[in-house]
Amino acid sequence: MLPRSRTLPSRIHHGAVRDYNLVEERHDVRHYLQVEVQPKVGESEAINPQSNYSKCFDDDGRLKRTGTFWTSTSHIITAVIGSGVLSLAWAIAQLGWVAGPTVLALFAIVNLYTSNLLAMCYRAGDPVTGQRNYTYMDAVKANLGGRRVMLCGLVQYLNLFGVAIGYTIASSVSMMAIKRSNCYHKSGGKDPCHMSSNGYMITFGIIEVIFSQIKDFNEVWWLSIVAAIMSFTYSTVGLGLGIGKVAGNGGFKGSLLGISIGTVTHSGTVVTSTEKMWRTMQALGAIAFAYSYSLVLIEIQDTIRSPPAEHKTMKKATVFSITVTTVFYMLCGCFGYAAFGDLAPGNLLTGFGFYNPYWLLDIANVAIVVHLVGAFQVFCQPLFAFVEKWSAQKWPKSDFVTAEYDIPIPFYGVYQLNLFRLVWRTLFVILTTLISMLLPFFNDVVGILGAFGFWPLTVYFPVEMYIAQQKIEKWSSRWLGLQMLSMSCLVVSIVAAVGSFAGVVLDLKSYKPFKTTY
Repeated sequence: MLPRSRTLPSRIHHGAVRDYNLVEERHDVRHYLQVEVQPKVGESEAINPQSNYSKCFDDDGRLKRTGTFWTSTSHIITAVIGSGVLSLAWAIAQLGWVAGPTVLALFAIVNLYTSNLLAMCYRAGDPVTGQRNYTYMDAVKANLGGRRVMLCGLVQYLNLFGVAIGYTIASSVSMMAIKRSNCYHKSGGKDPCHMSSNGYMITFGIIEVIFSQIKDFNEVWWLSIVAAIMSFTYSTVGLGLGIGKVAGNGGFKGSLLGISIGTVTHSGTVVTSTEKMWRTMQALGAIAFAYSYSLVLIEIQDTIRSPPAEHKTMKKATVFSITVTTVFYMLCGCFGYAAFGDLAPGNLLTGFGFYNPYWLLDIANVAIVVHLVGAFQVFCQPLFAFVEKWSAQKWPKSDFVTAEYDIPIPFYGVYQLNLFRLVWRTLFVILTTLISMLLPFFNDVVGILGAFGFWPLTVYFPVEMYIAQQKIEKWSSRWLGLQMLSMSCLVVSIVAAVGSFAGVVLDLKSYKPFKTTY
């Protein structure tokens, strides 16, 4: 194991690189510490960064970005089509045939619009030549400043932490579903096949400890592509089984207004008017969570190469991704509701809505687990980068924090080990796993995350940054329209949060720590 000098990411040797030796050293330090010091450039220089920099570096002095429309699309799809898609049948069952698809479509439109506003804020000032903002928090700092920067950081990183917990819970449920479907098949349906989720959460945690050692967002692209393929795989299986179930039933189930008062649920409880209200509120949070990816949009955009301007590529990727995911959401959610009506399970593939063909369920649930392994990284890499950047700036002379060591790995090459990254990321995964074992309520966690992150990260900050950047006059018709959109979404978030917290309170009545079984 060979020690490397402090704050030293790998060198790039290219052609006449000896002319850039001194510059390269500064680039390396700046790239590792992620210090936002950038040269002022003209439009022609921004479009052609090589005029002042080698082919190895972008206009901000960082290593050249290589992201494309397709890698951005795969990141977005990996982030968007998560475990949330499987709770949509349950969400539509609470809202009914009228409100369910309507709310789903409205969330898609709001996300598409605000994501395009946010994409314009990647560069401060001019969208082509302005200074780059590497993170969501940087964008808020450049456009709004003040206390809102800290508020944004708090909400964003708490939400990323919560998403990691939600994905750990979802993966364990899918792993258990594989075991339970096989158990159910072998016993001919006689064995209830109850089991604990703890071992499966620990297994997922061990996997994530390994993958969390991937250095940064740029190196996760291949995992995102695999995860995106997996998301389409299990969504297609869920859709196919839903269509088959509808055909077997000989018609569509469900009602215009959603679950009926007096319905006996799978757990044996009777739905009261109060519980229906909580369920309706919680459904809004579940749908909001199904579209949550704005909190990593800037970080995804920072991987895109230029020209063309990054915001143009990002807008195309956003339109394509949200259109595709909305079609899948509509089909999966609506056919799941049509198949099961008021008794649609909270998780279409793991709530034992389908027993056969069990091998197809196993394939779908394996795809879910593989997807969640990738999605966990897409959401956690920004949080990892934030903590490591802060630590490197706080203790720049500490070998533990900044030094890297070359470790040769067979069939891979040289891996650059950083001890702080190893310890901090491992502790992070252990903490999320422990909390997941304490609070294994899939639907409630999904609803809380959706409600908590939707308004501030998807609507409020993008709207406020866009107003500041475009210098939209206060009380103008455009300003009023944007504020009305923001306030409407705030009400939706509050309603969804209340419903989801009520769901947690109900679940806690019959809950024992670390002893949850399914």
